[in-house]
Amino acid sequence: MSEKNRSGGPPMRGGMHHGPRPGMVVEKPKDFKKTFKRLVGYLKPWKNRMILVVITAILSTLFSVVSPKLLGDATSSIFASFTTRTSIDFAFIGNLLLLLVGLYFISSLFAYVQQYVMAGVSQRTVAQLRKEVNEKLSRMPLSFFDKHSHGDLLSRAVNDIDSINQSLQQALTQIINSVISILGIIIMMLVISPLLTLVVLITIPLSIFVAQFVTKFSQKHFVKQQMELGNINGHIEEMFTGHQVIKAFGHEKKSIAEFEEINARLYYSSWKAQFISGLMMPLMGFVGNLGFIIVSISGGLLVLNGNIRVGDVQAFIQYTQQISHPLAQAAGIANMIQVALASAERVFHLLDEEEEKQEEAAPIDIHALRGHVVFDHVRFGYEKDQPIINDVSLEVKEGQTVAIVGPTGAGKTTIVNLLMRFYELNNGAIKIDGVPLTDMSKEQVRSLYAMVLQDTWLFNGTIRENIAYGQEDATNDEIEEAARNAYADDFIRTLPDGYDTVLGEDATNISQGQRQLLTIARAIIAKPKILLLDEATSSVDTRTEMKIQKAMTKLLEGRTSFVIAHRLSTIRDADLILVMDQGDIIEKGTHEELLAQGGFYSDLYKSQFSQNEPA
Repeated sequence: MSEKNRSGGPPMRGGMHHGPRPGMVVEKPKDFKKTFKRLVGYLKPWKNRMILVVITAILSTLFSVVSPKLLGDATSSIFASFTTRTSIDFAFIGNLLLLLVGLYFISSLFAYVQQYVMAGVSQRTVAQLRKEVNEKLSRMPLSFFDKHSHGDLLSRAVNDIDSINQSLQQALTQIINSVISILGIIIMMLVISPLLTLVVLITIPLSIFVAQFVTKFSQKHFVKQQMELGNINGHIEEMFTGHQVIKAFGHEKKSIAEFEEINARLYYSSWKAQFISGLMMPLMGFVGNLGFIIVSISGGLLVLNGNIRVGDVQAFIQYTQQISHPLAQAAGIANMIQVALASAERVFHLLDEEEEKQEEAAPIDIHALRGHVVFDHVRFGYEKDQPIINDVSLEVKEGQTVAIVGPTGAGKTTIVNLLMRFYELNNGAIKIDGVPLTDMSKEQVRSLYAMVLQDTWLFNGTIRENIAYGQEDATNDEIEEAARNAYADDFIRTLPDGYDTVLGEDATNISQGQRQLLTIARAIIAKPKILLLDEATSSVDTRTEMKIQKAMTKLLEGRTSFVIAHRLSTIRDADLILVMDQGDIIEKGTHEELLAQGGFYSDLYKSQFSQNEPA
């Protein structure tokens, strides 16, 4: 087991964190202005398109705002013909109707152009953000991933950026349309009747007050809803991933009872949140209807007094109804912008993290290095005040196989991490053929190794592609030879598509042991100077393990190898066995020498094998 999971190592990775969902109340950005300014900076390359969006929004809104006034003129014309007992001017009304149809068509056309251009701007902006995040993660040191859960990083790279995308495309267009609509409607109202405009504007503060009042009471219930939603998601995930354990211990009823309790809490919090927030539109509609009644009565009186035409009152009523929509949108837009900026702040915080220093390749002939490894008074701790490797000095000659054993937390996996320069030493040096690792770039160092870890990793692709991952220009013959040497060829050929079998996301169509064989084949094809095996045979059966050991003995001739193993049967033939405990090498020697010493290794060996088994 990796020492990273012990109390003194870096935090364990895991735990899914989900991004904001619609209707969810999220935390506010800590620095609104700074985050807003930085996010706007990503729109600068598309400023000409943004100007086009604003222009099309103005034109689209302008044509739709003018329409009620023209309809009012048509109504006034018809009303005048009745009051004066003259014939209806059908030519005038027909021209107005044609003009309205044209205006509505042009307005829709500009709205389409606006959405089309804005979609391109938002997608390009988000694509740039995704690219920066992806490149940033590739430049981060391993210690960064130890301190941040995979779920949190996935949330920033996927959910938060998706939230920014939705907000950019929806909020920007809506806020542009809403502002222009409100200004345009108010201007048209003032043109028709300043007095009626004043009456309508009195209802606007009342609408804002209602929106704030409802939001204040619904917010706490939305927070409670999201908390309970997280609880129920976590419980369901545990039930499905650990269903075998639940069934084995007979805890089905307890698990169901717990689910029902959480589900009930989620129901009540969701019901309250949705009910209270659902009051928003009825209350806004009530306020809007108050304005409608006031305008209707006031407008009727003005018509009777001859101060305004009946058609203008009709247009004014339409404007009264129209202005309530952008006002209601404004509250939603404000929350949407807040969500986007909170997400952007999380993404920018990731982009501002300290990166792994980029190094130039050293003028060293890597191919000339043979694999003579020296540890010179190495000291290391994931936290400087909590050392894991105290003072290790060791010499491994070219071609030797070194086995590292010891209890969990002894520092075995840490030795491998230091060899790969995943972490930098606190003191001392590690040298290969006399060249300190720090004198080479990390890429040069890692090109010397191939790793086979306890936790297998295969990507979504064919078996052939997964094996060839260790050597990009590998031929089919080399791939199949590596598979034979890893004793994977037999089971591969039994699969329906053989080497072209596509492995799923989790490679669930093959067993854990077969996955391990493929990772060993991948390491073999890389032809490394030094091979690192961390519990490489922990997931295979005893017979397969023996085959792999025979293959390794043959294939590792002339290569230095470090083997971490709990099964002592796999390291009997090692040239050197290191016994580690609490960050120190407490014993070293061959299998026979360590048994003869009768120390820690001997006790460990006897605990694994019966006394009748030959040493």
